[in-house]
Amino acid sequence: MADDYDLPKGALMAGKRGLVMGVANHNSIAWGIAAQLAAQGAEVGLAYMEANEKRVRPLGESIGTRIFATFDASSDASMEAAFKAFEDAWGTMDFLVHAIAYADRGQIKGSFVENATRAAFAQALDISAYSFVDAARRASRMMPGGGAMVTLTYLGSERAIPNYNTMGVAKAALEAATRYIARDLGPQGIRVNAISAGAMRTLSLAGISGGRGMLAQGRALSALKEDTSMEGVAGAALWLLSDLGRSTTGEIVHVDAGFHMMGLPSEEAE
Repeated sequence: MADDYDLPKGALMAGKRGLVMGVANHNSIAWGIAAQLAAQGAEVGLAYMEANEKRVRPLGESIGTRIFATFDASSDASMEAAFKAFEDAWGTMDFLVHAIAYADRGQIKGSFVENATRAAFAQALDISAYSFVDAARRASRMMPGGGAMVTLTYLGSERAIPNYNTMGVAKAALEAATRYIARDLGPQGIRVNAISAGAMRTLSLAGISGGRGMLAQGRALSALKEDTSMEGVAGAALWLLSDLGRSTTGEIVHVDAGFHMMGLPSEEAE
């Protein structure tokens, strides 16, 4: 299963171990990153929602994962139990990948102003942004010799994307949190960055009204005129989590075939 993507093998992560949170299935960006890290010699632990157990455990076993844990990102007790499982097994870790986000379906369609409710807005920020603060705090205590963390965001944090709505606001909060976490953990030798990936065929995209259109438009309006590739996103994560990423922290790295930097579309695209 680790060979579903064209991932180069090597030893950039040899001797390192860490946790990937949020794999849902084989199409998850988190899974592409986990597979790449394992292909480069890392020992990868997986934490995921209990409902995804049947899909995720076989994936993990295919890359040699030995430590698994389920979690509820909105529960302190659940997060504590998940991290304790890895602390008991490893003692220390070198990296953390945070791929956790959620907004009620009513929050990612139609009008942002009309559909946003207090409870759903708070829930989206809790799970999509605060969970990274929580995970970073817990993981940093297991990184006495320094380490690296990566979270996942999207361009809807910077620009008003149709139907992305409350999730876009949550991702903006996540990006701000990334910078503050990077500042606080920097003196400990811990680097913290975010990858802003283009639209990809994931469960998250499927939940957004008009998600298929986001894929087609992203390809047509990108500089490279191609879809965002799993290999590209996983490669960026490898850079940021390995020693190659030394001196890079607090960054939002766009991996979207150049979609984010384009202005008016060309006549051909129109």
